[in-house]
Amino acid sequence: MSEKYPFLRSLRNAFLTGLVLLTPLGVSLFVFGWLVNNIGGRFSSNLLYFVPPEWLAREDLQLIWNILATLIVFLAITLLGYMSRYFVGKWVLSLAETILIKVPFINTVYKTVKQIVETFTTQHKAVFKKTVLIEYPRKGVWVLGFLTSESKGEPQVRTNKRLRNIFVPTTPNPTSGFLLMIPAEEVHELEMTIGDGMKLIISGGAVVPPFPLEETTQKAVQIQNPEETQIAGT
Repeated sequence: MSEKYPFLRSLRNAFLTGLVLLTPLGVSLFVFGWLVNNIGGRFSSNLLYFVPPEWLAREDLQLIWNILATLIVFLAITLLGYMSRYFVGKWVLSLAETILIKVPFINTVYKTVKQIVETFTTQHKAVFKKTVLIEYPRKGVWVLGFLTSESKGEPQVRTNKRLRNIFVPTTPNPTSGFLLMIPAEEVHELEMTIGDGMKLIISGGAVVPPFPLEETTQKAVQIQNPEETQIAGT
């Protein structure tokens, strides 16, 4: 059908391109609208106590009040972050955490969410030295991992090889995973940052960070496999 009607194929490709371009904007607007309606709309009456009730009741001003309440919530969260740097803030957060850990069910949710958040903190990133690529679980299959350290002690003595400790996270939850001890010559270090590597794993490969040599590599692959490239283009 597309070979007989090139105009339709061009129209389809243009539509898909426009859809891809608008998707990030659409998702951003959806998230913004969700935040304004669910945060601002829910707390506007409590946070905006200084606004006259007759003004709050006006339908044409609801969006403004919701946005204002959302900004106040974000400001409060930011203030909490600044307070956590000081003794009083740390003490309050520690006390709240102690209470949450003792509450059944809530403690499980709290610990899980905390582990996921800590994956992106500076302390957790410091454990990972480099983003690497290794062949696992067999030759020809590649997996993304993070170099934690050079292997020492009994494992290195027993194998008589220079091993490197590689942590391979699971997808989409990177807080779990497994440790692999790989010979140094089989570990391929990447220029990809730890943060970009985490995004790639959590998204299941959907979010791939750009690489300057990617276009050159794709052209080289097309030259090596002209038949496959022609089939893909049809």
